[in-house]
Amino acid sequence: MRLPDAIVDRVPQLGALAEDWEPVSRGAAIGWLAFFVMMLLSAASDGTLAHLADLVFLPIHEGGHLLSRFFGTWIMVAGGTFLQLFVPFALAVYFILRRQLPGSAFCAFFFFEQFLPVAVYMADARCQCLQYVTVGDSDNFIHDWFYLFSSVGVVAHDTQIASVVRGLGWIGMLATVIWFTVRALRGGQVDAVEAA
Repeated sequence: MRLPDAIVDRVPQLGALAEDWEPVSRGAAIGWLAFFVMMLLSAASDGTLAHLADLVFLPIHEGGHLLSRFFGTWIMVAGGTFLQLFVPFALAVYFILRRQLPGSAFCAFFFFEQFLPVAVYMADARCQCLQYVTVGDSDNFIHDWFYLFSSVGVVAHDTQIASVVRGLGWIGMLATVIWFTVRALRGGQVDAVEAA
């Protein structure tokens, strides 16, 4: 599919979307698929691998609060989750524009994977039973999702909203793995045909 020239002229970086994806060797594709399957199994069983991945995003989440604190309390509180999701999303876009399939799939996978801990935090809004990590004065701690949900009048629906977010995370992760598999296999078939 070719992008219209008018769009490419205004945003030249989008011209890269008309290019083919960089090829992925069969061995690399199998390695990446094994990694994604291990991550999916770990996330499904609340395993160590998923928790280790989530620990990578904890300082990003807390950094989001610090970076957005100048824009008012609501934006500061929302800024943690925003940055936690924005970083893997922005990196996925970067790799998509560079037409690098493994990087695109890896970052897209973790964008959706981060919906799972966000959903856990959302579901805790009324209970506030989780152990929390915060930057700065813990006496002035605000539970992100209790504050955000209360401010828009939906705190009574915290677990239902969390279930939808969790479902979107799982759908996104599975779709990313399927997309990667199909794209990697299609690229391998093209390479095999060209080699013959």
